[in-house]
Amino acid sequence: MNQQLPRLLPTSLTDETFGGVTYHIGGELVPVLSVDVSRCPVYFEHHILLWKHSNVRIGIRPVKGAVKRMLAGMQVFITEASGDGIIAFSRDGAGHIVPIHLGAGQELHVREHQFLAATSNIEYTFERVRGITNMLFGQTGFFIDRFRGHDGDGVLWLHGYGNVFEKVLAAGETIDIEPGGWLYKDPQVQMDTVVDRLSSGLFGAGFNFIVNRFTGPGRVGIQSMYVNNATDER
Repeated sequence: MNQQLPRLLPTSLTDETFGGVTYHIGGELVPVLSVDVSRCPVYFEHHILLWKHSNVRIGIRPVKGAVKRMLAGMQVFITEASGDGIIAFSRDGAGHIVPIHLGAGQELHVREHQFLAATSNIEYTFERVRGITNMLFGQTGFFIDRFRGHDGDGVLWLHGYGNVFEKVLAAGETIDIEPGGWLYKDPQVQMDTVVDRLSSGLFGAGFNFIVNRFTGPGRVGIQSMYVNNATDER
């Protein structure tokens, strides 16, 4: 059995170059991502802009399946930055910014609301998953964002709450994660919901103990803190 613990991913990077951009990640409690978009545009959630050089232009990039996303209360449009300069992003919450390098044809599945930014050559779609969180939050399901390298190498940046750890699962290896604790997974990693009924033996009282079970091979990202965006007052 593989007893290796999930590893803490780097919390800061300087002058990292990949997929046509050079980027930096710095800060402690609320990290900042700075990206030079002079050679490759970057799209991002509109509310995370912190600062930019004046030469950097902002435009609109539509998302496929806009009607379905609108009916589910998800964002319909995302913004895109291009031009000669640097743009910086941060999210209003203590956390950890994680860069994922994707080659052409590579894909990653990400928990909804935790996408930060991506280079323009990465495709962005989504799928609805039912029966995973409805037992916890009274929902009928949630979305998984799907990012895929399309035209050469690209970078996807995610925001995890708390710190982000990564577990690489061997074929057939499993790990159980609290339903709010996972951040991303490789497409070939299978995700199931496991419910154990725990009983106190007193007047038949008990409660459900729920985890998401991930089966390898592939990577799973784990965040040490979870913010439920569906019920969060912010």
